[in-house]
Amino acid sequence: MDDRQDITAILEACAPDFERIEAALQEDFHSQVPFVTEVSGYILFAGGKRLRPLITVLAARLCGRDDGGVFSLSVVPEYLHAASLLHDDVLDGGQLRRGKPPAYKVWGNKAAVLVGDFLYARAIDIASSFGLAEISRVIAETVALMAEGEILQLLQAKNTGYDEATYDAVIFRKTAVLISAAARIGALFAGAAPELVAAADAYGQALGRAYQMVDDLLDYTADTAELGKRTGTDLAEGKVTLPVILAMARAGREEQRRLRGLFASGGGGEDDFRWVRGLIEQTGAAEEARRRAEAQVSEALAALAAFPPSRPRGILEGLARYVLERKK
Repeated sequence: MDDRQDITAILEACAPDFERIEAALQEDFHSQVPFVTEVSGYILFAGGKRLRPLITVLAARLCGRDDGGVFSLSVVPEYLHAASLLHDDVLDGGQLRRGKPPAYKVWGNKAAVLVGDFLYARAIDIASSFGLAEISRVIAETVALMAEGEILQLLQAKNTGYDEATYDAVIFRKTAVLISAAARIGALFAGAAPELVAAADAYGQALGRAYQMVDDLLDYTADTAELGKRTGTDLAEGKVTLPVILAMARAGREEQRRLRGLFASGGGGEDDFRWVRGLIEQTGAAEEARRRAEAQVSEALAALAAFPPSRPRGILEGLARYVLERKK
């Protein structure tokens, strides 16, 4: 794929795949309880790009399998992602999700959590239906790691003293593990050799880390309307991310004191947010966070070198490059 192609070109090239992914999602998400179907549909069909199921399809295709079963399998990471969003919004008190109120704002915390549980269970059920124990194991481990990520993040809330190693442990569990699982199950479904399964997993892990690093940077630099959710939410929630960790290490003593106070007290107002955003820019933390994301993208591209050149590999390379350019 030409390096100049943007995400629009990638999405257009994969339009037939997205149609089949959408059909599989529509077919599988229904519950015998209409209310569960309603809430599930609210998050599942709210305009997500479907990049995780696409990665499953492309990973399987990269390893030589391309049939209807791949699309049935591809719904699994999307269900896990939707479930995690339902839970995240309750835990974080999110005010906007994909440009509209999150599910808990519409139906309440209990409904959002329980429907999230339903989607987790549905994903595990679908994963187990293929009779491949390794796929079931990957999904079960992924759910456990995602829960650990939320707990780690909760434990580190308002703590501006925690280090990059802890940050990496959080983003691996909250984001990277799901994207790596999406790639890994596609390769497993295709019966790929262990070294190719490991390469697909490495691609997903690096891509996921880069995605979260960029996401954390966008919370301080993006436009709210374009992002689809409010900026400054990490500061308001006391969530310490890579830009803040880097800024804290480079800031003066008085700036460090003010930064700690803001996170400890829950973020302050718009003036405080602008000050933190300015500090992140002035200390070079924004630029350094972007370099860290670029390094992860390079790792993702290197992992794909285990596979011969092909259209699926080119699209996966394009997705990795897109992560650095995305605005939402």
